Amino acid sequence: MAMCNGPTKLQVEAFQTVLPLNQTDPRQLRRVSPTKTFFPSILQRRLHSVLCYNKASEEDSGWAMAGWIKESLGLALLEQPLLAGRLRRGEGVDGGLEIVSNDCGVRLIEAKIEMDLAEVVDLKGREEVEAELVFWEDIDEENPQFSPLFYVQVTNFKCGGYSIGISCSLLLADPLFMASFFKSWASIHRALISKTDTLKKPIFYLPNLRKTGCSPTTQNCSIPSKNRGQSLIFKMAETNLNLDTEMQKTLAMLCIEAAESHLGTKMAMKFSVFVREPSGAIKVENCLERGLVQKPLSIVSQLTDGNWDDLGADEVCFNEENKPACVSYWINSFSDEGLVMVIPSPKDGGSGTRIIVTTPMENVV
Repeated sequence: MAMCNGPTKLQVEAFQTVLPLNQTDPRQLRRVSPTKTFFPSILQRRLHSVLCYNKASEEDSGWAMAGWIKESLGLALLEQPLLAGRLRRGEGVDGGLEIVSNDCGVRLIEAKIEMDLAEVVDLKGREEVEAELVFWEDIDEENPQFSPLFYVQVTNFKCGGYSIGISCSLLLADPLFMASFFKSWASIHRALISKTDTLKKPIFYLPNLRKTGCSPTTQNCSIPSKNRGQSLIFKMAETNLNLDTEMQKTLAMLCIEAAESHLGTKMAMKFSVFVREPSGAIKVENCLERGLVQKPLSIVSQLTDGNWDDLGADEVCFNEENKPACVSYWINSFSDEGLVMVIPSPKDGGSGTRIIVTTPMENVV
């Protein structure tokens, strides 16, 4: 098994913006409800995911994939326009934030890396390389309305394989939502290319669009591996329990204790609890202390272990029958702050509530 001795230089070839195919009307709004002890770092909380694919055919490549993505993602955004939206200050007196579907767009990055996909799959400690397969720029805390919340990076490997890396604000989407969006987007993508001549290059095929003599941009797009938190996922089956605010907090504390035991880490003194409400709004509870937690048997008996594989990304095919060679998820962390996400079951499914606990990598005991 190969060893990773440090980040590999990534060569960025293009930055583009993908807009919804049609104007969003009416605009959608999603409320973000922080408490008064608002941690600025909440704006920088994000989910990263990387799906790596082998070359499916002679015509297949990351360049072709990115070209088709420019079109298929524009179609997928019609169903989820908030992904192309921006944060803004709410009009209320509490200083809250809201996400508005203003069609400012998703960022699409095309890149190449001097490695074969097989090297990455077999790499011991491949986190360093995976960090270069996603892109993120911190949200402007003073003027968040100018910052994208969703990035897609398509990276070409020497062998012809490629990766699709996603970075998404946790204020915008949780892992369950993103897993559902992947499947919907991939279905739209397959339908799009099936209607066209597969030998025909997409309109936005970068090798044909690049100007003669134009030098690519060499840029390190990596998120340092030290910012990758350690996460543990718990599941709770659907019940008749009413998970009010206190019950949600109790559930979060119980899962923190279990995660510390399983991961051999300690939760930071400061941590945030993200809860997706039935309305779609994101409620953020900031905690500065743990306190004592009672252990209701009705909750404890229903908690089971989960994992990222449960999200089903290993079945996401953008080209027919071409499943990912490998899939990775991670949530970023901060050295002095932890995170708990409470994600209720979707209305149209019985997958149960998920609780994701992320502790700082530096807090290994």
